[in-house]
Amino acid sequence: MDCIHLKFSLRTSAHNEFIDITALVQKEISARNIEQGICLVYVPHTTAGVTINENADPSVKSDIINALKKIVPDNLPYTHMEGNSPGHIKASLTGSSVSAAINNFRLVLGRWQGIFFAEFDGPRNRSVNLTIY
Repeated sequence: MDCIHLKFSLRTSAHNEFIDITALVQKEISARNIEQGICLVYVPHTTAGVTINENADPSVKSDIINALKKIVPDNLPYTHMEGNSPGHIKASLTGSSVSAAINNFRLVLGRWQGIFFAEFDGPRNRSVNLTIY
């Protein structure tokens, strides 16, 4: 199978936010009738990330955001001129890509897992890139 490159857009609504994008990723896989492979999800932003975590209990998202705020406080003497250093650091901690297997036309994720876009400098217009092998 050749690689397939796809892109979709998001509009975030908060400064720090986790958006479950699992259904959006699955929609792209289903639309192309992909039975098996690997899906790489990549976020091309320096103040946003992507992660796989629990999607059953919405409090997990707020717990992660609150923990990251404690780890990376807004009030340190940052020197980056744009004033969004905490967003850059949080994005480095979450990472810019994840991958998941595709089997029988479905993402292979654990029972409670979902793919989350992590916004750390919003609200903004953002994009997510998919490469399917």
